[in-house]
Amino acid sequence: MDVMQPQFPDEKPLNPFDFWTGADFVMKIRNVEGYRNYDKSEFKSTSSLLDGDDEKLETVFNKMYDLEEFTDAKNFKTYDELKTKLANVLGESAPRTVRQEIAEDAPRAEAPQYKTAEAADVYEDHNVNVGNSSNDEDDTLSYFARLAQES
Repeated sequence: MDVMQPQFPDEKPLNPFDFWTGADFVMKIRNVEGYRNYDKSEFKSTSSLLDGDDEKLETVFNKMYDLEEFTDAKNFKTYDELKTKLANVLGESAPRTVRQEIAEDAPRAEAPQYKTAEAADVYEDHNVNVGNSSNDEDDTLSYFARLAQES
């Protein structure tokens, strides 16, 4: 930016990226406090590419690729689409939370009927999450698979 928009009036603006009258870039690498630093890099003065040889310039020009396909708006989702998708993934706008979906989709096992209260207490103490861990993992994975398919 300093060469394209100079700070001082005696400096002439320069477009270093111009194909015909650009400038070479000199990369200066130095170590500052143990890290590489490139802040002393600079552009040389204006010069023509390949010494101005028209045949060589035409060869290079014909080898250039059009990058517009990578920046075309049709290849990108709108801000609103991205915001909606993020909210869905984070569960902010989903009608039900992940826990609610898993709880509603999980099969309900009824507690067995015991003849004594002591047997029912033993069942309740030992039946916490027994046999349900693989179902919970499957339900969670299927939920995220459905989210991925929505995109």
